[in-house]
Amino acid sequence: MRPRVKAYDHADRYPHELVEQMKQMGLFGATVSPEYGGLGLPATLYARIVMHISSVWMALTGIFNSHLMLALAVEKFGTEAQRRAWLPRLASGEVRGGLALTEPDAGTDLQGIRMTARREGDGYLINGTKTWISNSIEGSCVALLVKTDPNAQPRHKGMSLFIAPRGPGFTVGRKLEKLGYKCIDSGEIVFNDYRLPADHLIGGEEGQGFRQVTGGLELGRINVAARGVGIAEGALKLASDYAQVRKTFGKPIAEHQAIQLKLGEMATRARAARLLTLDAAGSFDRGERCDMEAGMAKYFASEAALENSIESMRIHGAYGYSKEFDIERLYRDAPLTCIGEGTNEMQRIIISKQWLKRNPVG
Repeated sequence: MRPRVKAYDHADRYPHELVEQMKQMGLFGATVSPEYGGLGLPATLYARIVMHISSVWMALTGIFNSHLMLALAVEKFGTEAQRRAWLPRLASGEVRGGLALTEPDAGTDLQGIRMTARREGDGYLINGTKTWISNSIEGSCVALLVKTDPNAQPRHKGMSLFIAPRGPGFTVGRKLEKLGYKCIDSGEIVFNDYRLPADHLIGGEEGQGFRQVTGGLELGRINVAARGVGIAEGALKLASDYAQVRKTFGKPIAEHQAIQLKLGEMATRARAARLLTLDAAGSFDRGERCDMEAGMAKYFASEAALENSIESMRIHGAYGYSKEFDIERLYRDAPLTCIGEGTNEMQRIIISKQWLKRNPVG
């Protein structure tokens, strides 16, 4: 990636060549069980891969992470027939896609979605719009969250999740322009009288969609945390390298106390973010409930990415503002980690509620 990333990022061009390499390496089946053609990697190793790639180019991890969230939903909650039909093709990259949750008026509040799926004969008729969907343009399939019972109370009981491949009524809208996270295709999808057979309902039972989606968010948040670690560590590496060769007043700026204070804070943030993320990934691998741990990792690591990228840019001085230096890309990519997979405000609420639940008085 390293010699190509500037050209891709500045042109906002989809990296088809690198995607083909990722297919060959098995990354599209990284967390899929070997039984279905995947690598079956534990979350701890998967997180390290994401950290390593994100230290150079975070956007590339979005191409396979969103895809793996689709695969996770099928493997964890699908019927055996659905697993056999879809997972081998997902693991190979023959079918690529993502998770279609967000709508123009529903993001963090997933229960506020308006897309409907109405039962008609042996299938469903689906109408509505999704937005900010990764892999929507270059991919061929999504896990689609809809309302099968818009009047259900509580609202989550009326939500269902479908495997939705491209077909008549599935229209990809515009590619959304972004500050950072370039090259990956974030777009809109419009569903207009889109029909799906009933056997595309994940798990075969209506009303399970909200539980199925939130059941995969722990791994999604670990992934975003790992991205944050990568950016925090990448920004630290760029800053420390630059500080040792850039001289002012007759000596490298790394010897100035003001720069040393920044580097000390950056190194500590990056290390703490890594340890929190691996702790959450370890809990996930052991099959433990880890919404608090994943929330802590996602919250801290994303803030570490943002702070380290800003501090690294400051250490670079005017060069940090130049598109010729890599730090400006990390600076543009970092804010997304504070928003994606649930805002950091929401993470703090989740952390607080789980902490109190685990630590009652007496």
